[in-house]
This record gives sequence, structure tokens and C-alpha cells, in this order.
Amino acid sequence: MKIKRTINKILASTNIQFQEKTNKQEVLSLIEKLHPKKTKKPLIRMGPNGDGGYLLPDDLENIEACFSPGVDQVSGFEEDCSRAGMKLFLADKSVDFPPINLPKEKFNFIKKFIGYTQNEDYITMDEWVRQANLKEDSDLLLQMDIEGFEYFTFINMTLALQKRFRIIVIELHSLHKLWEEEFFKLASSALGKILETHTCVHIHPNNCCGVDNKRGVKTPRLAEFTFLRNDRGILDEYQTTFPNPLDFDCTTKPTVILSKDWYHSLK
Repeated sequence: MKIKRTINKILASTNIQFQEKTNKQEVLSLIEKLHPKKTKKPLIRMGPNGDGGYLLPDDLENIEACFSPGVDQVSGFEEDCSRAGMKLFLADKSVDFPPINLPKEKFNFIKKFIGYTQNEDYITMDEWVRQANLKEDSDLLLQMDIEGFEYFTFINMTLALQKRFRIIVIELHSLHKLWEEEFFKLASSALGKILETHTCVHIHPNNCCGVDNKRGVKTPRLAEFTFLRNDRGILDEYQTTFPNPLDFDCTTKPTVILSKDWYHSLK
């Protein structure tokens, strides 16, 4: 403690000031850009009433394929996509085979991680989609849960491919680290790129990991985000009701309510 007081005196005498790593206004500005907007078509739930189920706009007609990197213990979302007429593409290096209740001819699985490089363990999104041999101009759906690699993946993805995804459902990890300068740079770069072409239309905190409360800003450590491409009927109105009646907890832990910092609340 004596050493700490001495250092503080030296800093004070030299007028050197250290700010917290990420400015609060920078964090709030990023969060505000993610405030969910309303859409012309209502939100529906696909997948189970629990972990592995997500809300997205009822705008699925003519989506050729769903790409789902990150295989979980349940695949109800992907099964619903198949029932909606989509081709299915799944990828995950950590499992030998996806737990999906569909005939093998109904989906394609590769035992690789999605990332920003190409080798025996990893494949990029652009190469994965290229290998799928789909129509060049068809719309796609992306559902991604890859344990923090989502930020690197989007930075590496070409804008041309990003534009093909009509709907993006993504689980964003480590949101409490937005206060750390290096992570903020990574996350804001990835999210800023997504927001060039898409708008956030829903946020649901995963109640597995609780809430971080720093400088008066309550942030879910892990949350599911749904983005809709900007040409698909984004309204100039904000979503104001959270949780949505179709939202369900992901685990048996206490419910995490989305803080009003994260949506356009009617104060």
C-alpha cells in the first residue's frame, strides 16, 4: 500500500493521468448502434424452447441454405430450417458427428472449425460456402455459435458473402470485456462490419453466465443476437419489449433480463 501511495503521489506531481481502458461513451455508443429495430414481419421462434432455439423474422421464403458453424448438443434450429426447405451445412472440429434427427442426405457436415485461415483443422466462411456449390446469387441464413471466434470470422469474411446472409443469428461471447481496449477494438470492428449491411432486430441474454455491471452499464456476458439484412423490411421503430414472449431461458440458472442500456426503452 505504501508503494501504491508513493506512485500515486508521483503521478499527481507530474500531471500524468490514466483513464480506464475503454471510454464509457465508446461502449455506450456501440451498444446504442445495436438497439434492436422492429421489422415488417413478426419474430418467430425456431428450435426448442430453451438452449438452441432462437428468434428471427418470419422471412424465410427462398432462403437456399442454412450454415451453422458450432455444433451443440441439440440441433432443433437446424431441423426447423430443413423443414422450411433449406439445405443444411454444419461444421465443428470438436465433434465427430452432429446430434441431428435428420437423414444423412438432408445435411452436409464437415469436421472443421470456422476461422480466418485454411488448414486441416480450419476453414473460412468464404471457402465453406464456395465448396457448397450453391446458386451464386441465392440468399442464405447463418446461425453461429463458435465460442468467441465469431469476431475474427466476421472480420475475415468478404462483404460479398456477408450480404448473401439474409438473416444472421449469432451468439456473442465475452461482452463484459468491452471495457478492455484490445477486445473492444476487435468486437467493435466485427460488429461495425455487420452493421454495414444488417440491423439488429433481437437480443436475448444467455442466462448461463450472468451480468457484468461496470460504471453503471449492465452487460450480459453472453447473448444471442439476430441481425436482418437492411433490404428486408427494417422499420424506423425500435423494439421496446424485453424479454420477448417467445424468449426462453437457456439454462436452469436464474433468468437474466436484458438491461435497458441495450434497447430503446420507453423511459
